[in-house]
Amino acid sequence: MIVDLNIGGVLIPGLVALAVVALIATMVVLRLITASGLNRRFAYRPLFELATFVILYGLLVQYLPWIGLLP
Repeated sequence: MIVDLNIGGVLIPGLVALAVVALIATMVVLRLITASGLNRRFAYRPLFELATFVILYGLLVQYLPWIGLLP
């Protein structure tokens, strides 16, 4: 079970918090790819951005099992 985060009395779902972290990580990765010039290799950039977000979000959910173990 994914635990909700309590920030100032406002409950935030754990998956939403992970989505925000994944979004920030996606922006960092995309800036690195743009700086290296690899973004020209992709025919449809929005699809690549979405795929990068989905991959990072899936990795966060999979490799952060402690989120489901908090009381």
